Amino acid sequence: MERNDQELVRIEKAKTLKEKGIEPFGSSFNRSHTSFKIRNEFEKFSKEELENNKVELSVAGRIMTKRRMGKLGFFHIQDRDGKLQIVINRNIVGEEQYEIFKAADLGDIVGIEGYAYKTDTGELSVMCLKYVHLTKAIRPLPEKFHGLVDVEERFRRRYVDLIMNENSKYIALTRPKIIRSIQRYLDNLGLIEVETPVLQPILGGAAARPFVTHHNTLDMNFYLRIATELPLKRLIVGGLEGVYEIGRLFRNEGMDTKHNPEFTTVEAYIAYSDMEGMMKLCEGLFENVSQEILNTNTIKINDLEISLKAPFKRVNMTDAVNTKTGEDFRTISLEKALEIAKKYHLEIQAHEKSVGHIINKLFEELCEEDLIQPTFVYGHPVEVSPLAKKNSQDPRFTDRFEFYINKMEYANAFSELNDPFDQKERFIDQLKLKELGDKEASEMDQDYIEALEYGLPPTGGIGIGIDRLVMLLMGVDSIREVLLFPHMRGR
Repeated sequence: MERNDQELVRIEKAKTLKEKGIEPFGSSFNRSHTSFKIRNEFEKFSKEELENNKVELSVAGRIMTKRRMGKLGFFHIQDRDGKLQIVINRNIVGEEQYEIFKAADLGDIVGIEGYAYKTDTGELSVMCLKYVHLTKAIRPLPEKFHGLVDVEERFRRRYVDLIMNENSKYIALTRPKIIRSIQRYLDNLGLIEVETPVLQPILGGAAARPFVTHHNTLDMNFYLRIATELPLKRLIVGGLEGVYEIGRLFRNEGMDTKHNPEFTTVEAYIAYSDMEGMMKLCEGLFENVSQEILNTNTIKINDLEISLKAPFKRVNMTDAVNTKTGEDFRTISLEKALEIAKKYHLEIQAHEKSVGHIINKLFEELCEEDLIQPTFVYGHPVEVSPLAKKNSQDPRFTDRFEFYINKMEYANAFSELNDPFDQKERFIDQLKLKELGDKEASEMDQDYIEALEYGLPPTGGIGIGIDRLVMLLMGVDSIREVLLFPHMRGR
């Protein structure tokens, strides 16, 4: 590995520390306070009060700034909670420790024993009584990390991004709070949090291309799950009545600002509920989580103001397509539907030659761009909804909805199909689509059919994309901003 001049100098400094009996990549340090705790406990006191009391404490962090004025040094350390100024006086710490401080570089990690102190300008600081070197940073921190030409380096080297970018750290610390808020909301509904297998022998639960792996002992292939749906509904059959799972899903598909090959969702299923119940759950969850995390139900996205205050707008998918095209897709022939698809330059594959598939594609092409405020789009064709219950008034459509905000889908839900005979026919239809080239079609899950034959109560189910919810609440437009380690192409 070629080293630049700065790195070579730092390597020599590490050797010098070693020669002085100081481990350059040291041992543990007993820290009593973080920067937040310092501010919380001592900001209220005056300079004189702090000088008179001199409460001893210890802090630790990474050196981010450093300047010296003769026998006096000032530097800021950064810990998880923020930055804190340290004042070091050679007459207090002694020549040896002061020389170690003088040789320190930005990025080094140090421990400080001292007391809370305020400078003449009133900045809350720590007066150093003992300076302890903890870790030598061999690579220098970038001066303007976000000025790099290749902005993808922020995501490749997230560890540097977290050091240099306060917003990245804020998102990283807020994401688990959002997940806890989701858990509290669902727990308060009486749902049970469960875990289901990531490795699944049968492809199902969604329309997506899977990752495939092999288990040596069983000598059989498994899929990394594309959904948690079918195992969770088995638990409803088993009598748990209300369950949810927060977990990773894996889809072997494209990457863009909205998609990553692995992502996090929450799926919830409630016995004796339906699509309407899932709409209420979705409204309550988005409203409660935004209020709890941001203390508001109004989200600003660029120049847009999005209101997460329930109730949310409802739009029927076929009605929306009819409005855009001027046609009636409830009475249209397949030939006419194909003609309209061609008019809008839609590519229709062999497995998509049905009115239902064309309605779905036309909606995505023509209508999604209008969905700015929170909107439930309901009434999906049965061809694109193999696990949803048919609508009792028109069995060509299902009691299903997708939830959109600012042109992006955040949730998918439906009244669950609990008729084992209908479900078997849907699986057979999926196998036919697979033969026609649909690489996202489900496989036959005979065990799930058997589970339904034991009796699945009327059930409502929903899946919500957690990464996208974090994007919404954090005001960012790329999924890479909310994943600590997004997948990237090789350098």
